[in-house]
Amino acid sequence: MRVHIADHPLITHKLTVLRDKNTPSPVFRQLVEELVTLLAYEATREVRTEKVVIETPVTKAAGVKLSRPRPIIIPILRAGLGMLEGIVKLLPTAEVGFLGIKRNEETLQPYTYANRLPDDLTNRQVYIIDPMLATGGTLIDSIDYVFERGATDVTAICLLGAPEGLAAVEKHVDGKDVKIVLGALDEKLNEHGYIVPGLGDAGDRLYGLAE
Repeated sequence: MRVHIADHPLITHKLTVLRDKNTPSPVFRQLVEELVTLLAYEATREVRTEKVVIETPVTKAAGVKLSRPRPIIIPILRAGLGMLEGIVKLLPTAEVGFLGIKRNEETLQPYTYANRLPDDLTNRQVYIIDPMLATGGTLIDSIDYVFERGATDVTAICLLGAPEGLAAVEKHVDGKDVKIVLGALDEKLNEHGYIVPGLGDAGDRLYGLAE
């Protein structure tokens, strides 16, 4: 498993505003979109392309275009929806699927309650987006889900991660082609499974409603 932790002053600045409990939902949503676009540049570094020849107003030129099958972006409901616009700006021709995975607040274990994905993901590059990598359970479940359907590699984009969750995912995937892109790696999880210092419940802060 490969891990990329962003080290850029713009990302750190935007994360600082996100963490502030006084940041209102409209500003929070806008910052999440901006952060995902920045993180997606790194996440899509290995997106598959094929060579093409096009004509400029001056002459012919060699270039590349996205290969087929096109990549698929999978936001994890509901908080992952707040990240979707930020990545489709870079990959407007990608397909979009949805996974609804919630965490049991007592056991901290994930369970799937919604699935809107193709049955066959053979040879597809998959981008999973979810704001928080906390215990790792939700991401592990999502990764298993897409590999079982034939995906060849998975890139996960998360705004924040905890060392415990990152370690759990790395242990579970064990040699599979998985890349994790984080805005920051935080200190730890608390006794309730929340990232510290974190930014609270991303879904509530995006949409202002309790789950």
